[in-house]
Parts: sequence; C-alpha cells; structure tokens
Amino acid sequence: MDFSSLVLMERDKETNFLTREIGSYEVSEGAKFITKMFYQDGIVNVYFDTQRDVEDWEFSAAYDLIDEKVFSDSGFDLQDVDDEFNPTWMVKFEYVEDHSEMENKINELCSIIDSEMYRIFDEMKDKEEEYK
Repeated sequence: MDFSSLVLMERDKETNFLTREIGSYEVSEGAKFITKMFYQDGIVNVYFDTQRDVEDWEFSAAYDLIDEKVFSDSGFDLQDVDDEFNPTWMVKFEYVEDHSEMENKINELCSIIDSEMYRIFDEMKDKEEEYK
C-alpha cells in the first residue's frame, strides 16, 4: 500500500482511547512498515514491523540484525516488541510543536525504517543456517 500521509492521534493514558488529532504529516516510503502511531504525554510512539510473515528463523534474525544505533544516533529510542506474530519494534521520540519540524522528524524515521528493513532482509538471505 502506498502512503501519502500519517495522522498522529493523542491517546488517553487511562483509557487508551484515541482522543484527538494532533496533526497529519506527508511521509515517505518507510511509512508502509508503520502499523500504529500515537502521541501520549509529550512522546510520539511509533510501531513498525516487517510487513510480511516471516519464518521462525527469520524472526530471531530480524531482531538480531536491526541496527539500534542508527535509530539512537538520530534521537529515536528503539525497543523490541516481542508479543507480536512478526518482528515488531516501537520507536519513541519527543513531540515537536512546529508542524514542519515534526514532519521532517517523522520522515527521517520513515527513511531509517525503510533502509533498515531492506538491509536486514538482504542480510538474512545468507544466514538461514546460522539461525535454524
């Protein structure tokens, strides 16, 4: 699916209901990996996954191969989400009031996600025996 924008919604801390729209942002290719995104207490939470079902050995390989430093170097806090069917990660970062700055931050994240997903799947091709 091609995405042209992502909508950031505020999530209520007590009920977990989405309460209001914070903003809508034009995004790049990496947005296709994003499964949910919300704002809570000044922090943006973005979940992304592999966008495809993986074999058992690929599940472990994806978590091992993702480069957390690429995210942290850009101010993103990357965390594994291990209760999903396919490899899933959550990224947290501080919300930026300026719409254009926020859009740039989201697009920077989309770009990192896009390159990391393609990189790890490319790198995985030669590692099946290592992870079986």
